[in-house]
Amino acid sequence: QVQLVESGGGLVQPGGSLRLSCAAPGSIFRGATMGWYRQAPGKERGLVAAITNGGTTNYVDSVKGRFTISGDNAKNTVYLQMNSLKPEDTAVYYCNLKRILFELWGQGTLVTVSS
Repeated sequence: QVQLVESGGGLVQPGGSLRLSCAAPGSIFRGATMGWYRQAPGKERGLVAAITNGGTTNYVDSVKGRFTISGDNAKNTVYLQMNSLKPEDTAVYYCNLKRILFELWGQGTLVTVSS
């Protein structure tokens, strides 16, 4: 079974940083659009950031200037660098891989921003 393997969540104080990682099988990573979504308690899952195979990125307005999505083709991994974290960033973060014919989701990793 094909899986996306996420890591990097945890507890951080406001203003702190975390980096999330998501590894995918090489056979499907190349050519895919990779994204990070998040779901806070009582809210719907929404896109945080995405990166296309060509390197084009887009971000939700609330994280622009604070979060950076990047990919490493050699490691078949996408990262989400999160800086200047705020309590409202607290959520379960999910990695997403989109190809023309299918998409995959990671298991989710919890990010808690609290003092």
